[in-house]
Amino acid sequence: MLKPSATLFIFCLMVTPSYAVDPRLEASLRKLDPAERFTQLCDVEAMARIRHDATAYRPDRALADAISPTERDGDRLTGAGGAFRSAGHWYRYSFSCEASPDRMTITAFDYKIGPMIPEAQWAKFGLWQ
Repeated sequence: MLKPSATLFIFCLMVTPSYAVDPRLEASLRKLDPAERFTQLCDVEAMARIRHDATAYRPDRALADAISPTERDGDRLTGAGGAFRSAGHWYRYSFSCEASPDRMTITAFDYKIGPMIPEAQWAKFGLWQ
């Protein structure tokens, strides 16, 4: 479970384009543990990429490890069990996310959108309306 400050920080990032990081947000990000920072950066990047690519989705939340744990290998985070919310529905996604060694910049990101997650399964994965 994220701390309230981390949750607020993620909300602020969600409404800020990934290319325009406010210095105050950057300062908050630097206060996070590098592993948590990495996961959150990849969550934000997933939302930004899905929103700006040629898809009908407009994500407002993303969780890299909602369905299954992510795997870290150096500066790369991968996962086959991510979930994002768009228009009140949750969808699966898989991804590969690479970051700078300080975990402040995403250097590469690839993803694939999977099926919608039935509402009956939301509680099982800790998802919400």
